[in-house]
Amino acid sequence: MRALVISGGGSKGAFAGGVAQYLIQEQGRHYDLLVGTSTGSLLLPHLALGQIDKLHHIYTHIQQSDIFSIHPFRVRKKGERSYVSINYLTTLYQFIRRRRTFGESHALRRTIEKNFSSQDFDQLKTHGPEIVVTAANLSKYRIEYKALSDYTYQEFIDWIWISANYVPFMSLVQKNGYDYGDGGLGNLIPIQEAIRRGATEIDVVILESEHMNKTKVLGYNPFSLMIHMFGFMVDQIKSHDISEGIVMAKHHGVVLHLYYTPTKLTENALIFDRFQMAEWWEQGRNYARDKFLNHSSPLNARNSNIKKGE
Repeated sequence: MRALVISGGGSKGAFAGGVAQYLIQEQGRHYDLLVGTSTGSLLLPHLALGQIDKLHHIYTHIQQSDIFSIHPFRVRKKGERSYVSINYLTTLYQFIRRRRTFGESHALRRTIEKNFSSQDFDQLKTHGPEIVVTAANLSKYRIEYKALSDYTYQEFIDWIWISANYVPFMSLVQKNGYDYGDGGLGNLIPIQEAIRRGATEIDVVILESEHMNKTKVLGYNPFSLMIHMFGFMVDQIKSHDISEGIVMAKHHGVVLHLYYTPTKLTENALIFDRFQMAEWWEQGRNYARDKFLNHSSPLNARNSNIKKGE
């Protein structure tokens, strides 16, 4: 069974879209299982349907207003660099309303529903590969995996949305009596879940460079510092997910193909710049093509060799 796993990564999902486009359209990869977290969850339905052009249009025309119904921060550019600061008005508004997050992302749920129809859902449920998204049950301190085949259309739209809600900057969602948020808070790269569901060969797109060569510049205000601190914690989760996934793959004789980003794409993946994302999409496609030209023979995890697309 061949599977595709896509990590979380916000706007960097555009890079994953480019990698997946090359794998599906130019390499002819067919996937029986697709597993994702956060932006990975957003990508999966369209990839499963073969709607590559539509997905490209979405990821290269998206705007902040398509994600945030209440914007938690302000973004200003100085040269090539973007700086993030707190939006004091919306933060005050959230406190007055006794909300638990700095921003809200109900616009994202509307965007998902607008682009992934009930007819698309029915097609996948009847004829498509299995799709699994990752969500963090913050009430029970555990990660949960939600398969399309187990839910109705509206329920699965909720789970895709929940998987991509980077709390506390996006909505905290109450569902079935529990509080849920972004699956990346506990499992950024769900390799192990794909193996547990029977995958024997897995393409894994990791929306981070394998080695961070640049020193991070910490935030100049409490809000941007908080974003960097969350980034640090997610980076540790990423490292754990990869190492545990490789160990499990070796144990079960699963072939892994790991595709990292070649460089650090951005310091804040909550900034959705459509022009930048269009560049990342092309980078992802060209990057995957280059790796196939350089690495023509797959390596088997059973022999302690993991093919890295980096």
